[in-house]
Amino acid sequence: MTLNATHDPALCSWVASANAVGSDFPIQNLPFGVFEFEGDGRIGVAIGDHILDLYAAIESGALVLGSEAACALSARTLNDFMGLGQCEWHAVRVAISHFLAEGSASHESLLRAMNKTTMRLPAAIGDYTDFYAARAHATNVGRMFRPDGEPLMPNWLHLPVGYHGRASSVVVSGTDIRRPSGQLKPDDAAPIYGPCRLLDYELEFGAFVGTANEMGSTIGIADAMNQLFGLVILNDWSARDIQKWEYQPLGPFNAKNFASSISPWVVTMEALAPYRSEGPARQSDDPPLLEYLQPAAGSADAIDVKAEVFLASADMRAQGTSPMKLSSGTLSDLSWSFAQMLAHHTSTGCPMNSGDLIGSGTVSGTEKSSRGCMLELCWRGTEPIELPDGTERRFLLDGDELTIVAFCEKVGAARVGLGSCSGVIQPATN
Repeated sequence: MTLNATHDPALCSWVASANAVGSDFPIQNLPFGVFEFEGDGRIGVAIGDHILDLYAAIESGALVLGSEAACALSARTLNDFMGLGQCEWHAVRVAISHFLAEGSASHESLLRAMNKTTMRLPAAIGDYTDFYAARAHATNVGRMFRPDGEPLMPNWLHLPVGYHGRASSVVVSGTDIRRPSGQLKPDDAAPIYGPCRLLDYELEFGAFVGTANEMGSTIGIADAMNQLFGLVILNDWSARDIQKWEYQPLGPFNAKNFASSISPWVVTMEALAPYRSEGPARQSDDPPLLEYLQPAAGSADAIDVKAEVFLASADMRAQGTSPMKLSSGTLSDLSWSFAQMLAHHTSTGCPMNSGDLIGSGTVSGTEKSSRGCMLELCWRGTEPIELPDGTERRFLLDGDELTIVAFCEKVGAARVGLGSCSGVIQPATN
């Protein structure tokens, strides 16, 4: 994707907070989300520490868009707008950029303060698929559970491995997470039913599908990125002890279906253009890819989005202690791109719909400081982490708040943030 005037790092907005150093939402970003207004949902665009109310802007005549886009952006979710496709997405981005640019007429009455606004899920998510696309994560898990064998399963280097998740339990950031109960298997006893003891987070990113494909048709690798609307932060909460007992032979089930949190703002693929590059890279001894998974020449399928994970216990929050940074990661550590995931997902003719969500799987790098979950950071509980309140963590405890922040930055481009994704662990109910 080529850069255009909306990416100009010198561009400023009449919304002063958007021009602040370190802002997640400068005018070069313009992510879409859904916020509550008078008991209903409205689509907005984040700008600085405010939200541009698109419904109000369109209804007042201040923001002039094409009829299809105006109708789609007056809806209660982003699904219709996501389905319009890249040309409409670009036209709307250009129009909003011009509307908010310094020198254009200011419309303060169309702004809503973020700190006084409740966010909703950005789309009605019909289906959710989670992948397993970071080589370091797959290798670490393989070494833990198959210490005498090859860490990577034979298929891992040939195709993006994934599973169908549960869309009904995808929640927006800030939603409390109830500790799940399930069937657990002690090492030397029969299974029991009780609260999960090994609750974990997973640092991930999610990509929203934009334009749909019909059942029986495929999305080619050359077109895949153009059919993805944008990215969010994703935390795929995991019950490791439930997972250990249930996952053979068909993979994750109840260990993954109780909650997955996403950040509320969808940063578009166009906004991420300055941070896209060819890739992902493969190692010299990796097997060749089948043609349908080979990135097109000059494609920009790899995205360098940085993330940081923080943990704060209930006592830390009560004492005003700053959250503890657990790890850092980058989306560029993936060995399979979202384009390859989408191309593979539809290679059988599987229909994808606007608003479907694709998860990256845990994003982990080769260093311990870049491991994306407690399972890896604490190496199955053998290397506990000490918190500032004097307690240790092998896995998450009730009252813990887990927060992931993500952003892109480099010389010559405006910093673009994805905001944050957080949740507080609440005790099990049974």
